[in-house]
Amino acid sequence: MPLTAAGELVARAAAARTAVPAFNVITLEHVEAVIAGAESVHAPVILQVSENAVKFRHGQLLPLARAATAAAEQASVPVALHLDHVQSDDLLRQAPDAGFSSVMYDAARLPYAENLAATRAAADWAHAQGLWIEAELGQVGGKTGEPPLDAHAAGARTDPAEARAFVADSGVDALAVAIGSTHAMTTRTAALDHDLLKRLTAALDVPLVLHGSSGVPDAELTAAVAGGITKVNVGTALNIAMTGAIREYLADRPEAVDARKYLRPAREAMAETVARIIGVLGATG
Repeated sequence: MPLTAAGELVARAAAARTAVPAFNVITLEHVEAVIAGAESVHAPVILQVSENAVKFRHGQLLPLARAATAAAEQASVPVALHLDHVQSDDLLRQAPDAGFSSVMYDAARLPYAENLAATRAAADWAHAQGLWIEAELGQVGGKTGEPPLDAHAAGARTDPAEARAFVADSGVDALAVAIGSTHAMTTRTAALDHDLLKRLTAALDVPLVLHGSSGVPDAELTAAVAGGITKVNVGTALNIAMTGAIREYLADRPEAVDARKYLRPAREAMAETVARIIGVLGATG
């Protein structure tokens, strides 16, 4: 089926009091695995391409975007394409022509005033192009002279009052909040601040997004969705599944050289991970 708008999937999830799963993809095998896993549990899904993934692909957005679009058009479930953690305005402006319906604009590294100004400009441009836009806000330094704290640094937290002002002044459609998860975790030991999530949910009238979800245990993810998280980003969990399957295959067959032989179990392992996480989020069917 044709690509679905990410904003539409998030709105559906919010209405159903669940969360839409969003998986970061790097290779075609990632794309195929995410769609296969979503199809196996009859769930909509968002394919995310990050700025770092674009850099890995020699700075070229279109090859992976075109492949993802082609795969999505063959899918039996709704699939959206989202451009993730964009810091480059040049990359942001490539999104509409590449098939993306949404973008996460990441200026959270900047002091609050600069973050707000950059995000407001990005949101104005994105909305003029019909794009849904997500931003991120963590604990912002600078108030007593300290530098900004990255939204995924240990101890980073999003202040509800500051978040409410940021959303109102920036015009973004969704906000990724810092409540205890961290990017690139390879152990599932993150403990979320559910009291803070409750206060953020009460303070904000836009969907809330959880980044760094690979390091969050199942029970914590389920509680986060119940507490108001409407979009859950996952990346590292797929890479753990992929790399583990490849290592296992090659350990048993050190003579193997045909990439298809070990990419097949890697793709299957990622698909199983996708299906499991979707089930944890309560997004099946």
